[in-house]
Amino acid sequence: MNPPVVLTIAGTDSGGAAGIAADLTTFAALGVHGACVVAAVTAQDTTGVRAIHAVPYGIVEAQLDAVLEDLDPVAVKTGMLGTPDVVRLVADRCADRLLVVDPVLVATSGAVLAPAAVVDAYRTHLLPVATVATPNEEEFVALGRPDRPGVIVTRGGDIATTNDHGTGCTHSSALAAYLAHGADIPTAADRAAAYVARQLCLGRDWTLGRGRGPVAHIHHSAPTQGEIA
Repeated sequence: MNPPVVLTIAGTDSGGAAGIAADLTTFAALGVHGACVVAAVTAQDTTGVRAIHAVPYGIVEAQLDAVLEDLDPVAVKTGMLGTPDVVRLVADRCADRLLVVDPVLVATSGAVLAPAAVVDAYRTHLLPVATVATPNEEEFVALGRPDRPGVIVTRGGDIATTNDHGTGCTHSSALAAYLAHGADIPTAADRAAAYVARQLCLGRDWTLGRGRGPVAHIHHSAPTQGEIA
């Protein structure tokens, strides 16, 4: 049988911890085929975000059209969208699919990632058509504490680790994958939370980078030296 197709519309993370990197590895781990639309390019590492470049609207639209017309994704997951126009584009083109909105407004490091106009576009256009929204506590406040079904406020878990960069992206992409497999929202949310907890445990003792390290995106034991040789 063909795997379900899930599309992520998000930004890159040069450190490989969050954004599209987290989404595609999570999709693969959970048995869905991941497609991607790059809406923003970031220069970031474990210590913070250094620069953000919003991909031009026409390029985002062309990527989105290519995926929607050919692969017909069951679910769409959003991350950093970059501009109000792209937020509105996603709301217009993806409202008829399972739509998981991770409103990437504030980074793990505390950096503000979206101007007020983008936040307003989320409130006005994207949240009303979302199947599920997964803001963290700061993003929930920034969005005006939306009181609607399907809003799941993500919080830090019980895993003692500083290797949690990409946790929100991993959670929302796992939730989208479980929805694509046919789970209802409560079941998908529970399974996504459990998946993130497992990955946090897996990487809690890593020492990658000088700041908040990445949530683990590996899913098997590393090859031995003999296997590499």
